[in-house]
Amino acid sequence: MSFPLAVIDTNVIVSGLIAKDPDSPVCRILDLMLAGSLRFALSPALLAEYRSVALRPRIQRLHGLDVTEVERILRKLAVNAIWREPATARCAPDPGDDHLWALLGAGTGLVLVTGDRLLLENPPASGSVLSPRSFLELITVR
Repeated sequence: MSFPLAVIDTNVIVSGLIAKDPDSPVCRILDLMLAGSLRFALSPALLAEYRSVALRPRIQRLHGLDVTEVERILRKLAVNAIWREPATARCAPDPGDDHLWALLGAGTGLVLVTGDRLLLENPPASGSVLSPRSFLELITVR
């Protein structure tokens, strides 16, 4: 049985880099992505956001990775991703997340994985929005 194609929000990636518990949902999702064991969609804009946020000085102090290590992780994610061109921009509940809504519109059956409560409580008409824990439960049960 195939797993849904996931769009992984930046907050999940960054939380996975920062989290101390390797069994936490965000760490497990990031590990699956890096291992090439999770089908996930990526666009140039989303990869750029991953980079921008992961390299913020405050975030870097939390995860302790230097620029070279962050770039290595991002290259691995880029290689393992399924690249999608976002559809026409759509209005997300938070205008800063319009690119996520557009990426969800780039195909059928895509699911956004996020820790953002606003996005979780206001899913788009097309596509699903799940928390990291709910997403792991979904792909583990299948």
